[in-house]
Amino acid sequence: MGLSTGYKKIRTAVFISGTGSNLKSLIKFSKTNKSPISIDFVLSNNSKARGLDYAKKYDIKKKVLNFKNKNLSEKNLLSVLKVNKIEMICLAGFMKILSKNFIKKFKGKILNIHPSLLPKYKGLNTHKRALNNKEKYSGCTVHLVNARLDSGKIVLQKKVRISKNETEASLAKKILVQEHKLYPKAILKVFNL
Repeated sequence: MGLSTGYKKIRTAVFISGTGSNLKSLIKFSKTNKSPISIDFVLSNNSKARGLDYAKKYDIKKKVLNFKNKNLSEKNLLSVLKVNKIEMICLAGFMKILSKNFIKKFKGKILNIHPSLLPKYKGLNTHKRALNNKEKYSGCTVHLVNARLDSGKIVLQKKVRISKNETEASLAKKILVQEHKLYPKAILKVFNL
């Protein structure tokens, strides 16, 4: 996926479920000259996701699908992505698991950011589990999405030191700061820039 500055940017969708802080940092990154992507679509499975406000603020198309019927939601989503000519997907705190079928259609074109040093602590409650196991470090990982949860090829990781009196909240905050820096770097790496 090599790309030089003369090309048009890769049309990208960001999938969110919550506050959208990674979405916000990706939007800012997408507006820089060195960014290979443009954010053209935001999807959420949660109509109350605060991140949807960023889509509104930056005038980006958005859609909410509740995923109660996964097959139906994914079918609907695939057609919306096609209409919007989306070529790449960034998962940013998206709390639904995409089907093998969906992933196959975007093979090698879906990135996810996860708040642990994978392969450790796949899935949920990563900070709690890291603290319970008395880890000295945690961090975040950007990886390609495959059919197995949090198991795709790792693109980049950033280590974060866990301090003595760390709480879940303080660790989450510390890691989030690094996530905002890591995601754009990982995207550049994917495009060999």
